[in-house]
Amino acid sequence: MLIKADNAIILAAGYARRFAPLSDRCPKGLFTVKGEVLIERQIRQLLSAGIPQIIVVTGYKSPMFSYLSEKYGVLLVENPAYRERNNHSSIYAAREYLANSYICSCDNYFTKNVFTAAVDRPYYSAVYSPGETEEYCLETDEDQRITHVSIGGRDSWYMLGHVFWDARFSQEFLRILEREYPLPQTKDLLWEQIYMRHLDRLCLHMKAYPPGIILEFDSVDELERFDPHYKIL
Repeated sequence: MLIKADNAIILAAGYARRFAPLSDRCPKGLFTVKGEVLIERQIRQLLSAGIPQIIVVTGYKSPMFSYLSEKYGVLLVENPAYRERNNHSSIYAAREYLANSYICSCDNYFTKNVFTAAVDRPYYSAVYSPGETEEYCLETDEDQRITHVSIGGRDSWYMLGHVFWDARFSQEFLRILEREYPLPQTKDLLWEQIYMRHLDRLCLHMKAYPPGIILEFDSVDELERFDPHYKIL
């Protein structure tokens, strides 16, 4: 049975230190790449796929995102803890909306629309790296359920791009997050690292994508190679 998506939550609170000084002026999600603002391109893809509600979690320079509400009808949620905590705090800020939800990063660039109104199971998207990589590498069982995640590997599928949480995953992750949020050692963790600690309780499957569909720009040089004319909003 297909799982109908209730919403998409786009994480857009971070500063993107690797893009300073450009990010001193503008959040990375508002960079214009090949004529489109990164987050706007993703919002349009979600709307085209029929996703009924889009939540954008802001933090750094949050007023710069305010126009998205009128232009696209998205709901803006501010993360007050983005300076002190990692991206799990954006999940926490949007916790009341967790359901059958896409979890997205505002700075991903999808060359094709990867979103659909319904999916067959919860997943984390992945691409293949031949040779050595420092990414979050995946091991799966025969049903493609993720059973182990290691930082770095060789000739491996690794996490990249969007995620789909079904309601069961959302409820269980939120239980864990609410319990661990007050702990000092949680402050610097990515939500993915919290997930990695509880693979026995949190079920995601790997959804493999061919090269060139999901892009993430980790440096100014990478962005310039993709679009020599890019600019910020």
